Amino acid sequence: MRYLRWIAVALLAFGTGWLVLGYLTVPPLQMSAYLAGACFGAAALIAVLAGFRGRNLGIAIALSLVLLLGGYWVNAGVVLGHEDSRQVPELTRRPGDPGKGFTAVIYFTHGEPETYNPIGWLNQFREFDQQKIAFVPFLARPFFIYALRDAYLKVGSSHHRQMHLQMAQQLEDKLRAEGMPDARVYVSFLDDEPRPDAAVIQALNDGASRIIVSEVFLTISNHTKEGEKQIEAVDVKKLGVPLVLTGPMWDSQTMYDMFVDKVNAEVGAADRSKVGVLLVGHGQPDEWDVEFPTETEQEALFRERIMDALVRAGYERGNLGSAWMSFKKPLPAIKAEEIAANGAEKIVFFAAAISADSIHSQYDIPELVAEAKLPNGVATVNLGAWNDHELTLEAIAEKIRGAATKLPTVRSSTASETAVPPSQP
Repeated sequence: MRYLRWIAVALLAFGTGWLVLGYLTVPPLQMSAYLAGACFGAAALIAVLAGFRGRNLGIAIALSLVLLLGGYWVNAGVVLGHEDSRQVPELTRRPGDPGKGFTAVIYFTHGEPETYNPIGWLNQFREFDQQKIAFVPFLARPFFIYALRDAYLKVGSSHHRQMHLQMAQQLEDKLRAEGMPDARVYVSFLDDEPRPDAAVIQALNDGASRIIVSEVFLTISNHTKEGEKQIEAVDVKKLGVPLVLTGPMWDSQTMYDMFVDKVNAEVGAADRSKVGVLLVGHGQPDEWDVEFPTETEQEALFRERIMDALVRAGYERGNLGSAWMSFKKPLPAIKAEEIAANGAEKIVFFAAAISADSIHSQYDIPELVAEAKLPNGVATVNLGAWNDHELTLEAIAEKIRGAATKLPTVRSSTASETAVPPSQP
């Protein structure tokens, strides 16, 4: 009987730790079951411990704590070790096949699942571990995932995927109407379906005669690098199909103009001297700047140039601010308070580094701005991410047209050959 009590302590402690980890990371519909299981396990453990006396009680409590952590740790290894299950199609195209004469545009962007799925961050954790870049400690990562799930629960769903599918379709229509009638746009995501290498393979199998990878990101970063590595692994050169990348959007004058146009549309005929604009960047740890300094440099320069464009459009320099969502300062609330103190009566803010509305633009950044202690009467307006503004689409198209000049021309396809929607999973 005495040994059974020790076995019960061990099983209950380990199981409770396992269930706690599960509660932090499982999909929302499973949360209640894991929480109930963890509570039951903890209550049963306490009841069993109550049967110990003296020195044995101290040993049993210590054992319980060790095994609680052990159950948490082991399940953390299971959850954080989940592999990317996205499928990549078989390449059926053979060397020497000239294709069907159309230009495939691989619309490559970050991606974010519509509903909670942590695989993107699990991949990111592994990448940083491989590069020996410090980030969230192993045992704290489930709490990071818990915060991600909590954000999804508060906003309902991410608009990121649907907005990019919409943008890709509009981009294809635009390219065909404005000088690239043979263009077919294939959507791809770093952290969603399909992957960029899958989109390239699909384009090759469909008969693409040349490929342009449109990098719908703000900066050169670990994100663009990872996508480029996946595409390189396809080894398009062996098929004789030319491929070129557009580069990200940080240096596009048209993008600067897009921000000004959005602010103008929100402000209307109001006094521009009373309007503040806050551009919130993404940010990365200083340690990452060693590996990818272009991420911070280009993001900061992008916002500086937007502010220059806003000044030319009649906005007060003192009412313009630049902040970071995380890892760097100033934070959005501090900058919003400074803008209000300068006399702004209305502050519009952007998720300046985000290509399409996402958890960052729908929840994270608005929450950070809401922390500002602003005078009564000072309104804040979230203008979100880039989204499908006509100048955003034009900026992307300009990059594609510029890349197309670096490729050999191909025979144009007939309208019936090209009349297909953007590739979707």
